[in-house]
Amino acid sequence: MSTVEKKYLEAKEKYAELGVNTDEVLKRLEEVKISMHVWQGDDIAGFLSDDEVSGGITVTGNHPGKARTPEELRQDLEKAYSLIPGKHKLNLHAIYLDTDEDVDLNEIEPKHFEKWVSWAKEQDLGLDFNPTFFSHPMYKDGFTLASPDKEVREFWIEHGKRTRRIAEYFGKELGQVAVNNFWVPDGYKDNPIDRYLPRQRLMESLDEIFSEEINPEYTLDAVESKLFGIGAEAYTVGSHEFYMGYGLTRNKLICMDAGHFHPTEVISNKLSSIALFSEGILLHVSRPVRWDSDHVVIMDDELQEIGRELVRNDLLGKTHIGLDFFDATINRVAAWAIGTRNTIKAILKAMLEPTDYLKKIELEGDFTTRLALTEELKDFPFADVWNYYCEINQVPVGLDWLKEAQKYEEEVLNKRK
Repeated sequence: MSTVEKKYLEAKEKYAELGVNTDEVLKRLEEVKISMHVWQGDDIAGFLSDDEVSGGITVTGNHPGKARTPEELRQDLEKAYSLIPGKHKLNLHAIYLDTDEDVDLNEIEPKHFEKWVSWAKEQDLGLDFNPTFFSHPMYKDGFTLASPDKEVREFWIEHGKRTRRIAEYFGKELGQVAVNNFWVPDGYKDNPIDRYLPRQRLMESLDEIFSEEINPEYTLDAVESKLFGIGAEAYTVGSHEFYMGYGLTRNKLICMDAGHFHPTEVISNKLSSIALFSEGILLHVSRPVRWDSDHVVIMDDELQEIGRELVRNDLLGKTHIGLDFFDATINRVAAWAIGTRNTIKAILKAMLEPTDYLKKIELEGDFTTRLALTEELKDFPFADVWNYYCEINQVPVGLDWLKEAQKYEEEVLNKRK
């Protein structure tokens, strides 16, 4: 018996005193899939063109080892997944097509992503998808789907339609539903006169994109709001109110991104409300140090609160969890590992609560016990359960994963020029 298992058995007894069966918790955790985002590996460059990132987003840093080809990116992803317990998903953007054809965003087809699907089958991964409404010449004057220019709108409408068919292809081939998430950067840098018409155009463009019925067993559409972006500081067409209304009336998943709200807002407090009325939820878990700065996810209070809300309210079944951060100042493979491991940890920590008992005493008005118990749980041996989960999933325990990432950096990443 390993030291890790011995400590786990001790922790198991400790949690059993509260009525928590850690073996059952780990079985539940195995069912949770995190959609790891491809764009951490190459700083949102993609493989469509050499244009710099535009559309309200940017990446800082120049750490060595950035993936330059689809093959290098998949190699890095395999390394990252080898450091993360469980079987998960990969979240692709449309600009990550893998083809020798000269093809534009309004021409992409499932065949341009066949290599990704073959790789996902080999790795036993699901795939999610995103249209790319940025970093393109047809992103004109800060607008795409809400543009007053009909030609611009038609280009992006066609792009959106094609991404839905690609997501459908992912779902059919891999046997896992592919979430296709729509975010557009449209907006004004300074105060507009007309806030209404751009939103009407966005609504009509989206309605046309979603006019084709696609089996929800294969793909689900999601819509994502944003407070503001670089170049759209004064007015964002796709606000939270717009997409909440759109998602609820069109039966779309509503995407809640941790960095897309006011600096004092948190998404954890919104999940139970959205869940009451929405078709489902898509989470983009990030860390907004200064609003939407998309830092690597750490085990901070908000991440743990998101985990608790998902578990306490039994929302894991209707919530799709994806990551959205990008940091080019550190080892990119390590960034994936840190953020994904922490997201899984937060859910595990929440599962280790005696949720039913805590709800019971709350309903009875026993707030003293509620406070005492939730505070004492902070000192329980959560890490011993996590380490055991890593061990039984045959991934590095503790800081051993960092040694693996550093070795990979030395042998692979540092040799890229």
